[in-house]
Amino acid sequence: MGDAIDSLPEPFSSHLWNVSVVVEDEPTPDQLAPLGPGRTLFGLYQGIPQTARNLNYTSVMPDKITIFRGPITRACRGDADEIAHQVKVTVIHEIAHHFGISDQRLHELGW
Repeated sequence: MGDAIDSLPEPFSSHLWNVSVVVEDEPTPDQLAPLGPGRTLFGLYQGIPQTARNLNYTSVMPDKITIFRGPITRACRGDADEIAHQVKVTVIHEIAHHFGISDQRLHELGW
């Protein structure tokens, strides 16, 4: 996970602030509910994207990026190299949300 964060290019790396990145085993039923049956999450961004913040954005709890170990491990069938790659992709994807980049735009960009 640290490799993904360390690989962020400027100007992103110097503007990544007030965000924590954590690892959980599985997404909760509430986190999965918006996706519909049979779908899962590799990661989740919870917070206010930087593009939606205003001058009154002060004294707030950090945004949270959660990486879900179980779904990634199962999707990668336990292959360590594939897991490392998927974690990097997932962390970068969720950091993009922190910067206000939508899923649609990420898809357009090949992420």
